[in-house]
Amino acid sequence: MSIMEESLALHKKLKGKISVESKFDIKNKKDLSLIYTPGVASSCLSIKDNPEEAYELTAKHNTVAVISDGTAVLGLGDIGPLAAIPVMEGKCAIFKTFAGIDAIPIVLNTKDIDELVRTIYLLAPSFGGINLEDISAPRCFEVEKRLREMLDIPVFHDDQHGTAIASSAALLNALKLVKKDLASAKIVINGAGSAGIAISRFLLELGAKNLIVCDKAGILDPSDKNLNSAQIEMAHQSNPNNIKGSLSVALKTADAFIGVSAGNIVSPEMIKSMNKDAIVFALANPTPEISRDLAISSGARVYGAGLSNIPNQINNALVFPGLFKGLLKARVKQIDTDMEIAACKALAGLVTEEELKEEYIIPDIFNENVVKVISEAIIKCQSQTI
Repeated sequence: MSIMEESLALHKKLKGKISVESKFDIKNKKDLSLIYTPGVASSCLSIKDNPEEAYELTAKHNTVAVISDGTAVLGLGDIGPLAAIPVMEGKCAIFKTFAGIDAIPIVLNTKDIDELVRTIYLLAPSFGGINLEDISAPRCFEVEKRLREMLDIPVFHDDQHGTAIASSAALLNALKLVKKDLASAKIVINGAGSAGIAISRFLLELGAKNLIVCDKAGILDPSDKNLNSAQIEMAHQSNPNNIKGSLSVALKTADAFIGVSAGNIVSPEMIKSMNKDAIVFALANPTPEISRDLAISSGARVYGAGLSNIPNQINNALVFPGLFKGLLKARVKQIDTDMEIAACKALAGLVTEEELKEEYIIPDIFNENVVKVISEAIIKCQSQTI
């Protein structure tokens, strides 16, 4: 039985991966009067007088909404909100398992930006944070931007920022291993959707200088009328040497490749054209841009992917549980780039110099310290801004 078949059988058996449990056993009328009417009125009035009491008297302090419209699910594309539910449930299960956070899957039956923003805004009072998921680019950029301006709880599009934090942490360690510097390394990003644009923006914030971003048509060209506004902006910010052409052209003499695009689009010849000690992160899911065996045999020194059955799994699950644990504990109103950088450096720092090697540039998802160090980094960053 393949992993896909086994997973389908498990989902049929479970009939949903999450459930709601009461923290209080209701055994008699006294219990009922405490947990519900008439006693609950005292909590309602307390929150009415002081809205911050909602964090003390309700589940808001530890509850996150995982929200999608189903337009960019995994590598499956626009499969609709109903078909996106299994992914949202899986994300909620990870929140609970790794960080003890109660997460609620919500899928919205609209692709309209105004409707998405308005609906999420109206739902927000129930939650301590919003995790946006699998919303297609460029719509996702505007949805997140507008919600961050409107809400007083953290809004985080994980496909953008979770991917950027995890892949950047891995890249920082990989560059350290091969003794190259971020500022001078030639880095090629393939995929100019939400993840690719976010990774590019984040690496520029970290100090990357020689960054080239590609989409299906090749290296981003600011004069290309088919680009959206986010891609045009990135085209102006990247490619300092004004190289033109395809992905294969971009990869010549590159030090690192990060793929967030499609499976099997990088050839052995492309890897061979990269610089010595090349770093290859093939993050397309479920099929990477090039397999580990092909990349290594073609000259790559370090390889990472989103897959769990090989070394160096670069996955958002390394980031969002600890990040939201810190955000919720510190009652952060707005997440900012400084917090994301702190999370990235905390994650990278879990791999000591003694441990650092080709097969270990990023901690394992099951490393119990991952959530701890990222949440602590967020809390520390927040305390320094108060």
